[in-house]
Amino acid sequence: MAEPVDRPTDEPLNRWGRWNAPKYLKRGSGPHDLRLVAGSAVLGLVVAAGAVLAAGPWDSGQRKAERDRAAVLQRAGGAHHEGTGPDGPEPAPSAPAVLSALGATGGLTAPAGASGLEAALAPLLDSPALGSVRAAVVVDAATGKQLFAQGAATPMTPASTVKIATTAAALSALGPAHRIATTVRLSPDSRTLTLVGGGDPTLDKAALRSLAAGTARSLREGGSGSVRLTYDTSRYSGPALHPIGPNENIAPVSALMADEGRLDKSDRGPAPRTDDPAGDAARVFADLLGDAGVATPSAPVPGRAAAGSRTVATHLSEPLSALVERALTNSDNDIAEALARQTAIKAGEPASFAGGRRAVTARLKALGLPLAGARLADGSGLDRADKVTAGLLARLLALAAGPDHPELRPVLSGLPVAGFSGTLGDRYTATSPATGLIRAKTGTLTGVNSLAGTTVDAQGRLLAFAFLASGTTSRGEAEAALDALGAALTKGTR
Repeated sequence: MAEPVDRPTDEPLNRWGRWNAPKYLKRGSGPHDLRLVAGSAVLGLVVAAGAVLAAGPWDSGQRKAERDRAAVLQRAGGAHHEGTGPDGPEPAPSAPAVLSALGATGGLTAPAGASGLEAALAPLLDSPALGSVRAAVVVDAATGKQLFAQGAATPMTPASTVKIATTAAALSALGPAHRIATTVRLSPDSRTLTLVGGGDPTLDKAALRSLAAGTARSLREGGSGSVRLTYDTSRYSGPALHPIGPNENIAPVSALMADEGRLDKSDRGPAPRTDDPAGDAARVFADLLGDAGVATPSAPVPGRAAAGSRTVATHLSEPLSALVERALTNSDNDIAEALARQTAIKAGEPASFAGGRRAVTARLKALGLPLAGARLADGSGLDRADKVTAGLLARLLALAAGPDHPELRPVLSGLPVAGFSGTLGDRYTATSPATGLIRAKTGTLTGVNSLAGTTVDAQGRLLAFAFLASGTTSRGEAEAALDALGAALTKGTR
């Protein structure tokens, strides 16, 4: 039986982060979250919705305003300066260095020697709904100062919040503009075509049709007749099947697949999966070649491109920034595992579960993150052998928000928005002061619940947080308890 994992919102993203549902055209999100100041619960929601709409259209998987802000932070060092000129965007103001207003968070009076944040969070962390072990860390994203910690260094099973680490490592290794190539190669004697998988799980029928058309044009120009078709999955190695076994939450991990190996019309969430994603993709490609006028007398078979083969057609995935955002918003396990393997390839490691673990860990270490007790067994978080600390996740989110690593910004822009999108679309109510202000990755396995992301407090400060719970007995109650912790961070006096 598959373990339950995050199920996305009912309103799907279209292929690359553009909302299909009309309400999301009005409710998008963007970097203006940093400037939101809560007035009242209702006004806070209105301001949040208006600000995210003003953030501008998507461009290659990121909002243009987000990209502009990253460029400004590089120039301004994250500090508040005068405008950069009529042609440049205004820099975002830096958050104050302290969190003094949280002394009365949520109407609680801090006991002697305790911070207001501790007074607000400690009682919520005592909730039985959070199971037998819980950990929490809150970091001021502007200063890097740890504002609250309970069990910060305790290794815990993160479930899908491990995707924050996977995507950050991939962005750090490859850059947000990187694209994954799927190619078609023709043998020197022009008798054999090979469809070569590059590891793009989002390859679809439209992309295969484009490859077939390009291949047909090249063959016509070269005067080739019918050809033998093979397909190459050698870019990946090791077991294809995830340790959880055949499962509706993930297909066998292959360098060649179409539509994530889904057997229905879905593009997110659990679905029936093929046990032969590469063969299925190759057979679809063969049919499309036939439509384009290229005869393949026999069924496609596995094989490597012959020495001296030349590339006759290429398809590039959407930029890595878009893949990261889709993986985080919809908690996409197939994309997450692909990104771990792409990171491994860049590092010169085998593109396998083990190689991905080593490469992602090494990349996070290079970023200076606290890795004591961490074990990244997979890229998706489906493996219970995954262990991270709340301190690692919170520090990673703060790093993504800072001026030194603008390449990590898609980690933040891809996080679901409370009450609006992805796996947080049906959490938090319309009247909650946290709706529209919290952006966070959810995590769910049987007995494990987690929430890690960013939010803006009543003073406009950006906070990075991670809440992890194990030994939970009710998913609904655990999620409500985690949501209450996140909401407590948005409150405060002025």
